[in-house]
Amino acid sequence: MLFDSPAYFLFLIPVVLSYWRLNRRAQNIFLLLASYFFYGWWDWRFLALMIGSTTVDYLIAQKIAPSRADPHRRQWFIFSIVLNFTILGIFKYFDFFAGSFLGALDRLGIHNLPLPLIRIILPPGISFYTFQEVAYIVDVYKGRIEASRSFFDYGLFISLFPHLIAGPIQRPGHLLPQVQKPRTFDADRFFDGLMLIFSGLIRKCVVADNCAVLANAVFGGQFGPSNFWLVLLGTYAFTWQVYGDFSGYSDIARGSAQLLGFHFMVNFRQPFLSNRLQEFWRRWHISLSTWLRDYLYIPLGGSAHGQWKTARNLFITMVLAGLWHGANWTFVIFGAIHGVVLAVERYFFPARSKSAQPDVPPRSPGFLTLWGQRILTFNILALSLAFFRATSLRAAVQLLAGLSNFAWRSEYASAFFMLCLFSIPLFVVDLLLEASNHEYPFATSPYAVRTALAAAALLVLALFSGSNLNAFVYFQF
Repeated sequence: MLFDSPAYFLFLIPVVLSYWRLNRRAQNIFLLLASYFFYGWWDWRFLALMIGSTTVDYLIAQKIAPSRADPHRRQWFIFSIVLNFTILGIFKYFDFFAGSFLGALDRLGIHNLPLPLIRIILPPGISFYTFQEVAYIVDVYKGRIEASRSFFDYGLFISLFPHLIAGPIQRPGHLLPQVQKPRTFDADRFFDGLMLIFSGLIRKCVVADNCAVLANAVFGGQFGPSNFWLVLLGTYAFTWQVYGDFSGYSDIARGSAQLLGFHFMVNFRQPFLSNRLQEFWRRWHISLSTWLRDYLYIPLGGSAHGQWKTARNLFITMVLAGLWHGANWTFVIFGAIHGVVLAVERYFFPARSKSAQPDVPPRSPGFLTLWGQRILTFNILALSLAFFRATSLRAAVQLLAGLSNFAWRSEYASAFFMLCLFSIPLFVVDLLLEASNHEYPFATSPYAVRTALAAAALLVLALFSGSNLNAFVYFQF
């Protein structure tokens, strides 16, 4: 049930209308059942896996709270963490590591080894709901939140359908209290939710899907052998595709949640206006980057033990972040590139010292310097995404090898024009949002103006929507 499909809205509309006619407890049970239906729409067989892991973590959380005198509290905590990551590892990485192992043996001359290679299908959203379960268990164990006494509340926190398949990853301290408290209808927030959905549809169906046409053509070889211009066209198109795609998904998820009275954290804050990769990861997929910071980077030691250990922790965190995105060595290289660049940036541009004078603001770069840094950061990101998009390391290297060939062909002009046509409007929107700090353009305008914008969005969707064959990129993770 894709967010940009008629089926989703045929599901969403009756769910919202029925939901607001119920009391809080009935709302939670109804939403839990609706969310299980939503998840089962993809493949009902995976429902048992999600419900099973939800049940186990719900029961374990009752045993590991600091107030409990259970002598096995730590053992239960470790068991839950190991179980969650084992399930994730088996379903997401078994084929990857088994295939890599067989490939290594083949290169050593050991052929036709009778190792059973079981093809395991990846359950939708398993990375996202596993991270939420782990965050919940850690926060309960450390006493940051109380264990939920209601299975329905905890189950809904894990499986609430707007965030279930591709996030944003919800933190227990933010969403669980909303699930546990009564919710009241707010017309203003409801209207804002509708506008976020329109914003997300434009980002996905107009920007991402049209940029995907160019990216697929370059990476698929339809433009011929790689050269400098095709590297730019392909990586730039994919960069805008993945941004429009995932920020669009996040807007639709957040908007759908607001229709139900929930608030999801903002997942993107104009990431292409970042002047360093450090800032980029504070603006891009914020729910994942903050999860990695709090549950991986800081437990590794963070930046508390000198430059080299900081660089090591950054590198490990980003390599694992890359591997989280998919079971392929291309994602490992993508993460390694970001880990190295972040470590280099941290060395040359260290974080502001806590002992620095608080009344002395940090020095801001000039206009040309700022935009130069933004352009450099964007290009580092785009080139790293060549590995993210390519189907293999060889394909990525072959594409980037064309950077030394500057041959120009006339058909490139129309392709670059198409890229600008669909990316520049989103860039202008980001400039407006950066200046206003709003969640969507003209968020404080009168209802009449925003209603007219919604009507214009529907017209743009009707005229410029790209191929409906492009599923959301992050559904594969």
